[in-house]
Amino acid sequence: MANNLDHLNDLPKRDPNHVTEEKAEAAFQGRLTASGRFILQRADRKDYGTDCEIEVVEQEQATNVRVHVQLKGTERPLNADGSLSIEVSRSNLNYLLMHPHSFYVAYHIPTASLRICLAETVLRQYEHKGKNWTQQQSLTVNFTDDLTVERLDRLAALAKSAARAARDRRVEQTRVAPGDLSGLLRRGVPDVYIPDDPAMARQLLEQLYNQDADDVISAAFDRFTAVLGADDEAMGMAYMAEVNLATAGLNPPPARIEDAVAHFKAQLDLGRYERGSLHYTIGNAFSALGQEEDAKAAYEAALADPAFASTPDLASQGHKNLGTSFERLGDEKRAVEHYREALKLNPHLPEAHNALAQFYVRQGLWKDALAHLDQAVFTTPARAKAASVAGWRANVLFNMGEGSAAFREINGLLVQAESEPWIWPFFARLVASFGRTTAGNARQALGFWHRYVGAHPESSGGRRELLLAIFYLQTEGEDVGRTYAEIRKEFDRQIEHIDGKDEAAFLWDRLGHWAQDEADWGEAERCFRKAYDLAGGHYGYCLGTALNFLGRFEESLPILREQAESIQPDAMSWFQLGAAYGDLGQSARAIEAYEKALALDPGYDLAMFNLGGAHWNSGEGVKALGIWKAAIDRFPDHELAAKLQRDMPDFFPPDSNR
Repeated sequence: MANNLDHLNDLPKRDPNHVTEEKAEAAFQGRLTASGRFILQRADRKDYGTDCEIEVVEQEQATNVRVHVQLKGTERPLNADGSLSIEVSRSNLNYLLMHPHSFYVAYHIPTASLRICLAETVLRQYEHKGKNWTQQQSLTVNFTDDLTVERLDRLAALAKSAARAARDRRVEQTRVAPGDLSGLLRRGVPDVYIPDDPAMARQLLEQLYNQDADDVISAAFDRFTAVLGADDEAMGMAYMAEVNLATAGLNPPPARIEDAVAHFKAQLDLGRYERGSLHYTIGNAFSALGQEEDAKAAYEAALADPAFASTPDLASQGHKNLGTSFERLGDEKRAVEHYREALKLNPHLPEAHNALAQFYVRQGLWKDALAHLDQAVFTTPARAKAASVAGWRANVLFNMGEGSAAFREINGLLVQAESEPWIWPFFARLVASFGRTTAGNARQALGFWHRYVGAHPESSGGRRELLLAIFYLQTEGEDVGRTYAEIRKEFDRQIEHIDGKDEAAFLWDRLGHWAQDEADWGEAERCFRKAYDLAGGHYGYCLGTALNFLGRFEESLPILREQAESIQPDAMSWFQLGAAYGDLGQSARAIEAYEKALALDPGYDLAMFNLGGAHWNSGEGVKALGIWKAAIDRFPDHELAAKLQRDMPDFFPPDSNR
């Protein structure tokens, strides 16, 4: 009798594609394990194949650097040229292109071989066919390269380097203040995508080098190394870019410069490049590392090479750089000789003109310095930034007394300040040094500091200099275009941002003197007291003087006594102390204070007249008259001489001073 349960044995048949995919996954996993550079994090079977994510492993550490892979398995025969072709949907390529360094892997079952084709390679092939492939539903991936352990190692290094570079850019932008982001972006170096294709990487590197894109090459240095290998001949251009940046003062990693020295030294014996040029480049690298004796020897070796020495442009640059080494070694005389020799060979070499200009700046020969700075015209942006010619020209012009011309140089560069970090601090130091030497400079400095504070609202130093420029103009008798009340409002806005008690005290003191010039002693006392409360010390003199003018002698007395006896024991302090004693009716102490003032300054006219008054108030009329007579004889044009002659004609007739 038939088994009536046989229908239960009618089970689903295994799809042959699943067997193929399992073999492909096993082979791929085995290759990943053998490489030690990737781990398989996820494998999902899709309608379009197996979608994998593999993660880079670095020294047994997971990196979270992931690469997307489409894994295919096939039994189809190879093409006549040994390649393998597999059809994929166009949308599948789009899917892979969403992530960098994505690739296809094909496992060919008959030969048990794994093949690789980058997603970007497929895109490039179709773009170069000149057909409108974007409307196709399917594309053909042509596999020619084996997926070797070495290839996986290269891919891991490239993906890791690219991911870290992207992370660093992202973190830098996250950390910067929102207001500084635009400047950061302007200063940023363009990011270039380096394909996992040595031939294309070499071509790209050569194009970038020929276009003087040294900063772009430097930013992608690790990725070029990952694709080409550190010893590839083409890496000479990458090392040269690093040396160029170092020569321009842009400080690439020292380890790369050390590797550059080793790379170019290895080239000396291969005969592929002119020895003089190699020695010159090695000299630049040594100079960037601060090894000037080695640099000097390399430059001398370059100039000893006939081919190098007979090429004026090369020899000129060699002499200039040799001069720099001599200068850094302390032999300025020989340095200048080489700078001048460089200009004989190439009268337009900007580096030599700049070097000689710096020499003349140190000598204080401003006209000679300016003449060379005017000829230091750089056409390479990196070298122009390093030289900062316009900055030095402004410095020289200030020293020549040409402040207006100096500020023209400064104002012309401020438009670049957000993208060139050196500009604001360099010119801030310069304007702080020269901005209050003349009224004309101070007026332009005032505009500079307003712009500086606008760009650096938290800057205490900028606000301090802004106020000092205003005070300087007022002290010089210049019309600042505002009343004291208006200046006080400006002062109140700025002073709260001033760091340091000493800095704030000095500014309060300056404002107090302005109020004093306005004869507003109440306001002057307020300002001087602010200064005294903040920093004490010699600021007590001004406070005590203001209190005297306000008739508040009991308050001024202890302050002025401290000034005269210990802090500022000069004639003026003793005079003000004498005035306080006198108005408090302490004539004997007033006499003692005035006598000390005159002992320190025998020509102190007011102290002599007041000394007579103190003796008169103490009942010593005869002595007072004698002192006044002597004072009138010594200072006949003093207003108190006229007053005494007017008030006491019996003792001091109008002609008594003759």
